[in-house]
Amino acid sequence: MSLYTSGSGGPFLKLYFQFSLRLAHQVTHTSLLLGFIQQIPKSYSIQRSLYPIHVKMEGNGSLDSQIESLLNVEKQMRLNGDVAGTKKAVSDILQLCFDNRAWKTLNDQIVVLSKRRGQLKQAVTAMVQQAMQYIDETPDIETKIELIKTLNSVSAGKIYVEIERARLIKRLAKIKEEQGQIAEAADLMQEIAVETFGAMAKTEKIAFILEQVRLCLDRQDYVRAQILSRKISPRVFDADTSKEKKKPKEGESIVEEAPADIPSLLELKRIYYELMIRYYSHNNDYLEICRCYKSIYEIPSVKEDSSKWIPVLRKICWYLVLAPHDPMQSSLLNSTLDDKNLSEIPHFRSLLKQLITMEVIQWTALWSTFKDEFENEKNMLGGSLGDKAADDLKERVIEHNILVVSKYYARITIKRLAALLCLTVEEAEKHLSDMVVSKALIAKVDRPLGIVCFQTVKDSNDILNSWASNLEKLLDLVEKSCHQIHKETMVHKAALKV
Repeated sequence: MSLYTSGSGGPFLKLYFQFSLRLAHQVTHTSLLLGFIQQIPKSYSIQRSLYPIHVKMEGNGSLDSQIESLLNVEKQMRLNGDVAGTKKAVSDILQLCFDNRAWKTLNDQIVVLSKRRGQLKQAVTAMVQQAMQYIDETPDIETKIELIKTLNSVSAGKIYVEIERARLIKRLAKIKEEQGQIAEAADLMQEIAVETFGAMAKTEKIAFILEQVRLCLDRQDYVRAQILSRKISPRVFDADTSKEKKKPKEGESIVEEAPADIPSLLELKRIYYELMIRYYSHNNDYLEICRCYKSIYEIPSVKEDSSKWIPVLRKICWYLVLAPHDPMQSSLLNSTLDDKNLSEIPHFRSLLKQLITMEVIQWTALWSTFKDEFENEKNMLGGSLGDKAADDLKERVIEHNILVVSKYYARITIKRLAALLCLTVEEAEKHLSDMVVSKALIAKVDRPLGIVCFQTVKDSNDILNSWASNLEKLLDLVEKSCHQIHKETMVHKAALKV
């Protein structure tokens, strides 16, 4: 038996085998011999010791001859099931192509090695990871795209390199975006569903989905942007990152560390809500925009810096005023008024106070007071409030005034209502009808007489209680009637006919 050993451990291995063979002649129990052989150190592998000799003998020559000799070594390692040797052979082939700057040969060898019969998963993973390091070293953009596409085709459909494929797609999409091809970049990113990747870090998943949302918003595909945004639950940003990571149990998949360029969880939270503001701004959903700014306002890095939270708090106040009146808007309005930081911007405190005070607001006086602040908002963080914001602000003031009138009046003429609202009769009737249709209040208009009758909004619990009391009275009457009928029949001894 010929042994190929290398290093200082060679004599030790030879003595180990001699001792084992002598023991085999003296001991009848073969199980003892097998125990000794199994304890031979794994580092003394015959295939691994052969590998450097081949490279040394046939390493000189042209690039093709060197690759050919390394391919023979790779075949020997692969057929013997030597994982470390196969990975080393594959790595040497790629490194050889990279050192010679043979980019076309590198792409060809990646495809050839991945398609070889019985290729090991570990070798393919090592090959893709190593080739990804060469992407930034490519001489031009065409070579870079070609290398990314080659690695993408190799990793397609292989679950053990799904994370690498997602990163490759992200790089390719970034190149397409820089070239102005927004639609193609968005289509590329939508091919990957990172939410199913168990080994990918949570922050990297969120960053990838946010990039998908951003590209959809850039191409004005708002429906798909909403669908993708729902893959992220806002509760994930409230996770406690200070807790130590638990070590994975045996059998559980190991989660990889996120790359260095991935933002932190709090930074991803800010990016998420900024993208959602872009989405809600398309539909002029002021209340949802306000809630997004409220979430940004609660981020510690924003709340500790006055230069950051003052513009955000201004936006919260403006969008609260612009949002239609409903219970959620009222709740946010009262919680914002309780904020101590609002004292830093007293103009906005007075603006919110007018909305909760049940008094008629004069639109001309309000607009003259806040016109400069309104127009200056476009220079603040988050940009302008929108093209329709001024008209919507006037409409919210009118709705507030109608609610105030409905509280103090049970009946009022339309002319008087129009005078209080500083509108024409037709405009007053239109705004009143819109509020009745939206169920903001209950009112009836007698158009021939020109009278509006307001009714108080009844609570659903009160209505149910009144129904219950009426049913109870009805059942009492039925019971008394039955008792009287039964009494008369007993007195007159009359038999009831069924």
